[in-house]
Amino acid sequence: MVNFEKDIEQSLKVLHDGGLILYPTDTVWGIGWDATNEKAVEKVYRLKKRSDEKAMIVLLADERDVLKYVASPDLSVFDYLEGATKPTTVIYDDAIGLAENLVGKDGSIAIRICEEPFCKHLLKRFRKPVVSTSANISGQPAARLFTDISTEIKEGVDYLVNYRQDDTTVAAPSSVIRWQNGKVQVLRP
Repeated sequence: MVNFEKDIEQSLKVLHDGGLILYPTDTVWGIGWDATNEKAVEKVYRLKKRSDEKAMIVLLADERDVLKYVASPDLSVFDYLEGATKPTTVIYDDAIGLAENLVGKDGSIAIRICEEPFCKHLLKRFRKPVVSTSANISGQPAARLFTDISTEIKEGVDYLVNYRQDDTTVAAPSSVIRWQNGKVQVLRP
């Protein structure tokens, strides 16, 4: 197993202090922070030069965590996710317990259960959801590799995770679906 303990410890310290990390996810490189911290949400919108109307994705460690941050989710979505062939983000209605400026105006939130080892360990140890938005300025391509990330983004975060910086496996963004009344609407394949 790859040792990323030092990265986990540093990331936890930064997250607990309301800071931002630059880290590899199960898809593209992301900027992450405590999803319950409104001030950190504001920092990211400024760093990315992004409208605060655009949604961001929250990462969770497992299915039961969804129950903490979504009021009355339709549990049949987990059967759908078991058959998914790539990381899939679900837009749920009725978000709870998250920073208000992270939740959509309609009360929705985008959540992905993360299986990538570093992320899963970080989420389990942090015991809170972590936001993941692509590590790029708004309108620029997503950072599929660490080398794709601009200096401005690297300098705008509080900690750069070392784990997987050398990885040359090209990543892709997740699929995005909306799940309502037992039916799936694919928003991004």
